[in-house]
Amino acid sequence: MLDEKTAAKAPSGFVHRFMDSDLVYSFLRSPVVVISFIITALYFLSAAFAPWIAPHNPFDPASLDLMEAFTPPAWTADGSMKFILGTDDQGRDILSTLIFGSRISLIVGFSAVLFSVVLGVGLGLLAGYAGGWAETIVMRFADVQLTIPAILVALMIDGIARIIVPVELRDEMSIYVLILAIGVSDWPRYARVTRGATLVERNKEYVSAARVIGVHPIKIMFQHVLPNVMGPVLVMGTIGLALAIITEATLSFLGVGVPPTQPSLGTLIRVGNNFLFSGEWWITLFPSLALVILVLAVNLLGDWLRDALNPRLR
Repeated sequence: MLDEKTAAKAPSGFVHRFMDSDLVYSFLRSPVVVISFIITALYFLSAAFAPWIAPHNPFDPASLDLMEAFTPPAWTADGSMKFILGTDDQGRDILSTLIFGSRISLIVGFSAVLFSVVLGVGLGLLAGYAGGWAETIVMRFADVQLTIPAILVALMIDGIARIIVPVELRDEMSIYVLILAIGVSDWPRYARVTRGATLVERNKEYVSAARVIGVHPIKIMFQHVLPNVMGPVLVMGTIGLALAIITEATLSFLGVGVPPTQPSLGTLIRVGNNFLFSGEWWITLFPSLALVILVLAVNLLGDWLRDALNPRLR
């Protein structure tokens, strides 16, 4: 049993080992990765504290004034310091809509990736460990779905949900439908990777030893095999977050995403695109830049994590 001094030193020892790890060293020696991490962290923090950070509440109809619509950015001749990045066609502050829009995009993207990982890893683990008919059914479904573009699968699921969900509940359920559509369209990638890693792990000695002593197969899968196949999945999940955000923006741009009352970055780009050629360029430019910067930062983090966790590149 650890004494009090040993217990007190344990956390600090863990922190010291973590700070001296190859992962931290690789992170700190790459300025691009550090900047990408800072940008991504700022997006997540601003999304989490949007009601307190945003200068205005763009989704409160009582606070909107149509007379302030189409106000250009503050540094232009007709701009106002009240709206640093200008306003849209409804008089909403662009900076505030970006903060709240990023919040919705991140919530949808993160939730969709989490759903894809849970579904894909679960099915891939079952297919790789059980084999037989379970592997055949799961992987054939994955192969068929991979032949269809993910955006078309998401559009099909969204269309089916719009038929099933009552009209009065569509706006309330739109975010959940979007998460389901993106999540279902992306699970085969995680299933294939998990299944391949599981095929390797199930033949190792620690799995054979667990079988010999009578450990239940489900316990072997989730307690012994799963932790050893999660490395590649976490890397894919990081890159998949950027893809999920792009998919959400694409669906919202096409008009099948979240409702206009709670716009994401894709919806803001779609709204601004209607006024792009009439001179109100800021309405679509700033949401587009926000989306590009977010996706680029997350992609760079995913690429670094993939290289850092690859033992062949060390």
